[in-house]
Amino acid sequence: MVIAPQRHKSVEKGSGKAGFTLVELLVVISIIALLTGILLPALSRAKGRARTVLGMNNQRQIIGAVGYYALDNDETYPESVATLGFGDYWNWQEPTMLVGYLKRSPGMHRSNGAYLGVYIRDGSIMYCPNAPKQYKYLQEAWESGDDWDNPETPPVPDPLIGTYCFYWNYVGCLGGDAGLFRGPRGPSGGGGQSTLLVSDYFGYDHWRSPRCVGSCEKFGGARVTEGTSVSSAYWSARASGGAAALDSLRMALHAGYADGHVGGYGPAEVVPMKVSLSSDGRVPYPDGVGPGVFYLPREAVR
Repeated sequence: MVIAPQRHKSVEKGSGKAGFTLVELLVVISIIALLTGILLPALSRAKGRARTVLGMNNQRQIIGAVGYYALDNDETYPESVATLGFGDYWNWQEPTMLVGYLKRSPGMHRSNGAYLGVYIRDGSIMYCPNAPKQYKYLQEAWESGDDWDNPETPPVPDPLIGTYCFYWNYVGCLGGDAGLFRGPRGPSGGGGQSTLLVSDYFGYDHWRSPRCVGSCEKFGGARVTEGTSVSSAYWSARASGGAAALDSLRMALHAGYADGHVGGYGPAEVVPMKVSLSSDGRVPYPDGVGPGVFYLPREAVR
């Protein structure tokens, strides 16, 4: 007796007999997988572009806030909170400080929120949206101003290191014949002052990631440098060629200026600046110690 070969049973649709064969289902699944492979990267790129636009808008709002502050305060920008010490005995800290360690004098604030909270209510505006994760207590720190104290640490005032660099009334060491970087004191500017107000964090050899390039903007090969109770997470990667390897990095950085514009720049279009151990800006931290190098857009030091 010859037994005829059996056909694959169809997959019934509802109670009817019509349906898909197993082969047809596999074809549909393959098409869906192919479309997913095409669409997911495109969606990821779209989300990245949206975060970049949001970051540029954040910087514009920061520019606007310090501008309004100047209108209300004799055409003078807020004092920098990136300092440590009292009276004549103080030094600079990294420009990413959202809240400093202590007030430099009774008449000064240690928090950018204390200066700008009237003009910016949402603390996330002061934070790069492309950073790996937002600081847990960012809004609480912003609203607390000078009274900020992380509830998970001993009851003493805490600093907070963010992901943007704030350069109004800031002085840093450019080194060699380049001299000093001087952030703007007010909208009218002045001799030797830059017009740079805010930028993405982009640096090298920070104490939290030695001999690594770090940024709030993600780049190829970067991993997360986790935040701490007083600092924010950022992206970093070992630079095998040291700071000289910047030209090989691919990332889009942005910075905002006193004239209101936010401009883009790349890793090859920067000038290195070191944090100073002296109030006059002339004594940089030694190599391999402290917050390392901060890269300024070349436009800011022309």
